[in-house]
Amino acid sequence: MRRRSVSDIIALIHSETPFEAVAEDYSFTVKVTEYAPYICAAVHDGHQFRKSLWENCLHTEYERWYEEDPCTLQMIQSHPITIAGCDSRFEYDLNRAPDNAIYEDAWGKKLWKQVLPKEEKELSLKKHAAFYRVVNALVTCIEKKYGKAIVFDMHSYNWKRWDREVPTWNLGSANIDNARFGALVSLWSAKLGQMKLPNGIASTSGVNDTFQGNGYFLKYITQNFKNTLVLATEISKVYCDEYEGILYPEVVRAVEEQLKTLIPELVTEFQSKNAW
Repeated sequence: MRRRSVSDIIALIHSETPFEAVAEDYSFTVKVTEYAPYICAAVHDGHQFRKSLWENCLHTEYERWYEEDPCTLQMIQSHPITIAGCDSRFEYDLNRAPDNAIYEDAWGKKLWKQVLPKEEKELSLKKHAAFYRVVNALVTCIEKKYGKAIVFDMHSYNWKRWDREVPTWNLGSANIDNARFGALVSLWSAKLGQMKLPNGIASTSGVNDTFQGNGYFLKYITQNFKNTLVLATEISKVYCDEYEGILYPEVVRAVEEQLKTLIPELVTEFQSKNAW
């Protein structure tokens, strides 16, 4: 992996050159081993939180970790095109539009001791904009090459905070064209529900059960690319103890290994249907 400028990364994409890079400011990573017809993304995988914000932040490192999506990049890392955030969503949220990407409150608790200085906000929003420049270049390239593209938008959620039974997997489809893609969403949900997980963990799946797919990442791509389907795919945090902060690597690995098969299977279905 090489450290590269955003303009260099985009130039590599335009020329369809395989590469693996981290952004110059270490805010995100992108890997393309081949220009396949699909992209895997983990926008909330990051945990970095720049030092200039530490003293001003009221949330602990654990509180930030609890709301992030740890290991979501690891679950998709074997696929040919991946892009992932390295910075915590508490610095700026890649799944929110620029005008509200920087939190003032987070999950009912004030985030900053003092109002965040303008220069700190500008630095964070510069990173946000750079990420989306690369996303735009990637999706443009894949749509141009194949006529359409599919993006797997990987997230996780804290299942223990719910006071009812919730699925292991949730797909959010409220902001996609369900007339075109509804059958594919159902198929993806069924595939995820058949996953075999260790430690007696059941794999159940629902659509718009806990979340509806209202994130900016999905909306940005859907609004700008008419032939790209974004599948907002959330796994409940059965792969860790969300209260103790302990990860279960055997569960993470099981998900990663099975997604090696399930994702390409769905991509084949997507490519084979003209209506999609």
